[in-house]
Amino acid sequence: MTEDKFLIALKGYVFFLFKNKLSQDAVYHNFNHTLQVVEASQEIAVAEKVSDTDLEILLIAAWFHDTGYVKGYEKHEEESKKIAKEYLAEHGYADDKTLRVLDVIDATVMPQKPKNTLDKIICDADLFHLGMDNYSKKASLIRSEIEQLCGQSFTDIEWMQENNTFLTSHSYFTNYAFEKLNEQKTLNVLKVQRDLKKAVEKKNEQDLKIKTKSEELKLKKNKEERPNRGIETMFRVTLRNHIKLSDIADSKANILLSVSAIMMSIALSTLFPKLEKPGNAYLIYPTLIFILTSVITMVISILSTRPKVTSGVFTKADVVKKKVNLLFFGNFHKMKLDDFESGMDAIMNDRDYLYKSLMKDLYFLGVVLNKKYKLLRVAYTVFMIGIIITVFSFILSFVIMRRG
Repeated sequence: MTEDKFLIALKGYVFFLFKNKLSQDAVYHNFNHTLQVVEASQEIAVAEKVSDTDLEILLIAAWFHDTGYVKGYEKHEEESKKIAKEYLAEHGYADDKTLRVLDVIDATVMPQKPKNTLDKIICDADLFHLGMDNYSKKASLIRSEIEQLCGQSFTDIEWMQENNTFLTSHSYFTNYAFEKLNEQKTLNVLKVQRDLKKAVEKKNEQDLKIKTKSEELKLKKNKEERPNRGIETMFRVTLRNHIKLSDIADSKANILLSVSAIMMSIALSTLFPKLEKPGNAYLIYPTLIFILTSVITMVISILSTRPKVTSGVFTKADVVKKKVNLLFFGNFHKMKLDDFESGMDAIMNDRDYLYKSLMKDLYFLGVVLNKKYKLLRVAYTVFMIGIIITVFSFILSFVIMRRG
């Protein structure tokens, strides 16, 4: 059997092996790649002037080096060696040459560590495409194959980073491959780096747009969650009306206090000195009624305007449970500024909490107003009845005094 016939038969065997047993997902490591490695191996070997015997060993190894892919992606070199050993044994190939073929196949294991000339040649032939102008197309096929056969997934940036790392760390071992391929490989490296830079810039730009859009959506959401204008107007008008009513109540109380104080001063300066004379004894009871009316009116008026301040302390748990109304100063006047700011932030970022706080403020303001106006009603009633009784008592005293 001549060398040419043996290699032709081997070519046919590898062709049918890939055709019948190789996965359809192996879009790169298939017969076409193997054929290109064989041709590149022969091209480099001729340039490096290897012997015919070594050339035979090299070409056989090149034909078999990726046949293990028919068994799977992982450790395919070991499967390739098994297939080669079995085939060569069946065809009576010399054992010593078979061992050399297996050693050359071993040289294709990544990362490449060639030990001799044949190892260097097959390593350069296996990665011949790194220095070709169709490198990008080959790289795309490799990516697709890895994703399908290994279940790995790459983003465009991740894949370009992998390519850049691989290309920049790779060097051709033979002089011929270096002289023929290194210039184009350098151009391929520059293209990958340029594309990687553009992809990173584009991603950064997209991330910035996404971040900006996210912030805009957040602002829009916060704006939507804020109380709308109608509700704000309702609370503003209602609270203002209640405050005006409180001012009116305080003004009425001040009027009663002023009038009662004037009455007291008149009684003390005018009536009391006259009571020292025995002839003015009839004025004692009307004067006491007059003074008592003024005192009671003043006390009730003071009670209606007397402020009530709560403890001024709340806990963060009260804020979390929404139990405290921070819109009233009596609930926070003893708190630290940091705690108060934290509580107010919680209110401003929670629409329900804000509404409830305004409701509580409005409700308790109404409760205070109710108490004020009840006391004022009592005060005015006491003042009115007291004045009437005082007047009648003075009249009655004068009448009794005249008859006596």
